[in-house]
Amino acid sequence: MHLFYCPEIASTGILPEEESRHCVKVLRLVEGDEIDIVDGNGTWHHARITMAHHKRCAVEIVHREERAPHWPSRIVVAIAPTKNIDRIEWMIEKTTEMGIDRIIPLQCRYSERKEVKTERLRKILVSAMKQSLKATLPQLDEMTPVMKVIGMPFEGKRYIAYCDMTLPREQRKTFAQVYDSTQDALVLIGPEGDFSPEEVNAALAAGFIPVTLGDSRLRTETAAVQAVASCHTIFQLK
Repeated sequence: MHLFYCPEIASTGILPEEESRHCVKVLRLVEGDEIDIVDGNGTWHHARITMAHHKRCAVEIVHREERAPHWPSRIVVAIAPTKNIDRIEWMIEKTTEMGIDRIIPLQCRYSERKEVKTERLRKILVSAMKQSLKATLPQLDEMTPVMKVIGMPFEGKRYIAYCDMTLPREQRKTFAQVYDSTQDALVLIGPEGDFSPEEVNAALAAGFIPVTLGDSRLRTETAAVQAVASCHTIFQLK
């Protein structure tokens, strides 16, 4: 199966230049060959190549269908990008493969990385979406201050995972035990140095549920993958 990504395929019938080059130059597909195209908004298109040009590959849509995400409620992870960008790229790839709706890079007090190149991260999202045969591309926000995320409206349950030994820990529940799969979920994951006490207290005051992701101390990117994996496991068991 050859799968391509084009947000405007329904209106233009033309693959973007990068996808056209991959289709014609790399895969050596020709007029009459059939391919599949996703638009990132949930629609899967089956198409036939009508003009195999390496810059503007034209197609005729043969059939289209809506493919909603296979999980019942939205999963949003707000995470402070790691100093080593490779780790956050790995996290984005794996959570997209499993299924996630939105990723918000967080700017926290103890963040070691102050900016991210969202253009590169979006390419990873697209690749992971196609690799896992999904039709919906997760939303990727620009770097956002954690206090802004804490204060933003959200219809669903909000959770914060933290490790700080000086903060109350007995109130934390295991995420898998308190996660409500019938409601949208927003999970906050802090930087390598954890959230500051002020950030945790602000989240708790705003109604975030304090959680732990297990007995092991996890890297930032591993914590995000664990949270998303827990959501999908609970979906599948119900």
